[in-house]
Amino acid sequence: MTAKTFAGLSLDRTRLMGIVNVTPDSFSDGGQFDSVQAAIDHALRLVDEGADILDIGGESTRPRSEPVALDEELRRVIPVIEKLTGQTDARISIDTRKAGVMREAAAAGAHILNDVSALTHDPESLSVAAELSLPVVLMHAKGDPKTMQENPTYDNVVKEICTYLKSRTEACVAAGLPRDRIAVDPGIGFGKTIDHNLTLLKHMDVFCAMDTPVLLGVSRKRFIGTLGHVPEAEQRTAGSIAAALSGVARGIRLLRVHDVAETRRALAVWEAVEHGVSCVPEH
Repeated sequence: MTAKTFAGLSLDRTRLMGIVNVTPDSFSDGGQFDSVQAAIDHALRLVDEGADILDIGGESTRPRSEPVALDEELRRVIPVIEKLTGQTDARISIDTRKAGVMREAAAAGAHILNDVSALTHDPESLSVAAELSLPVVLMHAKGDPKTMQENPTYDNVVKEICTYLKSRTEACVAAGLPRDRIAVDPGIGFGKTIDHNLTLLKHMDVFCAMDTPVLLGVSRKRFIGTLGHVPEAEQRTAGSIAAALSGVARGIRLLRVHDVAETRRALAVWEAVEHGVSCVPEH
C-alpha cells in the first residue's frame, strides 16, 4: 500500500510538527518566543532537532483564552514567516482561525493552514482556503476556547468527532480544495474531559482509517499533567511522549509537539523495536 502524503511529505514514517508560539499567553511557553528573533531562533532549533513542519501561531487557543485582534496576530506571525522563508526546508504552517491571517501568511511563504475551528470560525476562511489551495489541517473543537472546557458532553465521542471531521472534509472538497491536501485532527483537549481524551487516544486507529492523514496534538496538555501529577506544563515531556507513541502505534504519522528532540529519540527506539530498524533520520 502506498503511504499517504501531506504537504509534499511522505507519511511512510512519522513526521514532527514543531510548535512555535509567538504569543505572550500560550499555556506552556507563552512569552518565551514572543519576539521575532526569539521565535526564529526557536524555529530553526526545532528544525535542527528534527522538525519537518514548523507551526507558527500568534493567538493562544488554550482554555479560557481571549481572542486576539487581526492586526495584532498579523504583527506577531508575518515577520517570523517572512524571515524563516529561505532559511529552512521545513514546511511552514500557520496556526490561525482568521481568513485574513491565512491570506497574508500564504503571501509571506506559509505552506500549510492549520485551523483549530476546521475553517468555521471566520465566515470567509473556507473560501480563502479553497482559493489559496494550500494543504489544510481541520481540527475538531467543541465550543469556543474561552468556554470549551465548561462541561463538554458527547453521546459517543469517537463517532461524533469522526462524523464532524468527515463533514468538514466534504465541505472543503465541495468548495474546491483537493482531498489530498486535507488532514484532520481530533482536537485532544479542545472541549474534552480526561475520559474523552483517553477514549479518543485508545481509538485513534478509527481516525487513521479515514481517507485523510491525521495530526495528533497531545504535547504538554492538561490531562497529561493531571494523570502524571505534573502541574508545570514544561515538565510534561515524558507523558507527552507516552501519549504520542500510543497514537503512533495506532497509525498516527503526524505529531504536533513542543519537545522535538526528545520525541524524535523516542520514535527512533519505538521504530527499532517495531520494525527492527529505525525509520527516523539522524540529526
